[in-house]
Amino acid sequence: MSAVERRLAQFRAARGSASAAAAAVPQRPAEPPGRTATPEPSESPDGGGQARPVGAPAPAPAWARPLLLKVLLWAVLLALFAELELGLPFFVLSLLYWMYAGTRGPAERRQGELSAYSVFNPGCTAIAGTLTAEQLERELHYRPAAGS
Repeated sequence: MSAVERRLAQFRAARGSASAAAAAVPQRPAEPPGRTATPEPSESPDGGGQARPVGAPAPAPAWARPLLLKVLLWAVLLALFAELELGLPFFVLSLLYWMYAGTRGPAERRQGELSAYSVFNPGCTAIAGTLTAEQLERELHYRPAAGS
């Protein structure tokens, strides 16, 4: 079966016309128990195949991603404010807003989530991977000079 026929069958199945897809595509034999289906490569326009499980939804197009839309809106507003000679204040206020939006208070943390700053954690608990002075001294084999 060609890749085009597989994609057409997936499209029909996704649209809800499973009976038309079943008539157009012969059924594969069932996998033995305990064995999972292997992902089939999906065809791309450049000819390179990338593994994607059968039935997995296709990634959203680039124009439908919210972060991209927000960045584009911000760039348009920056250009508009720059035309009005208010580009620098807009940029500075944007930075202040991003700093405010990027920080979360202790009440907004999930249960059991630790802060990156150990002084804000109960009992000053450090997160995994934190380099402490004691660990650094131990790794450098720091010992005070004899006789001093």
